[in-house]
Amino acid sequence: MSFFINNTNPNRPGPIVGNPLNGICEKVMIETTKVFDACVSQTTETGVILPVTGYNPENPAFPLTFVSAVNTTGSPAVVSDLVVDRIDSSPNFANVSMTITIPVTVTYRDANGVLGTASSSVTVQKRVVLFVPQPASTPVNITATALLSSNIGSYTADNTFTVTACIQIMIKVTAVVDLLIPSYGYPVVPPCQAAPDNDVCQGLQDLPLYPTAGRF
Repeated sequence: MSFFINNTNPNRPGPIVGNPLNGICEKVMIETTKVFDACVSQTTETGVILPVTGYNPENPAFPLTFVSAVNTTGSPAVVSDLVVDRIDSSPNFANVSMTITIPVTVTYRDANGVLGTASSSVTVQKRVVLFVPQPASTPVNITATALLSSNIGSYTADNTFTVTACIQIMIKVTAVVDLLIPSYGYPVVPPCQAAPDNDVCQGLQDLPLYPTAGRF
């Protein structure tokens, strides 16, 4: 059993049936990341230069044949040269400009047909209009995530590929805040399997799953 398998208990996540106010029992303060604004852009860029390093395996036989290029998994885009220029006529909005560096992994075949990879990066300049809250004790962060994909390219110079790439960038204005939200209380978490009926687990079985605040 799980939240969604053979479970009809109303205290579980899922679609709301009936009046959504039914069952609300408290106001809960949570710490979370609030997104104040966001935008996404997708462009096709031609003539993107990818100088490569870190061949794996080492010492490939040249020349190389381009196979593909993608953003490097586990290596997020890096934002630098961030400038927030508020618009005088709309002070809650700003021209946001930044440099975004996207780590890239290039896949190739060498002259002997051996498949390999190498590391590179792409730098993108972005300038967008976003809602940016007024300054407060809690800092506002402007972040960017990026996806890059290419299967069109060639080996054009020593340790260099030239490619056509699709680049998708999402920019967010966020802050870590405390929010007061209505709550249905704790969920009823179904067991994965019956707990063993012995004294070793008895102490754990007697504990509630979540702490109880009581009444004020």
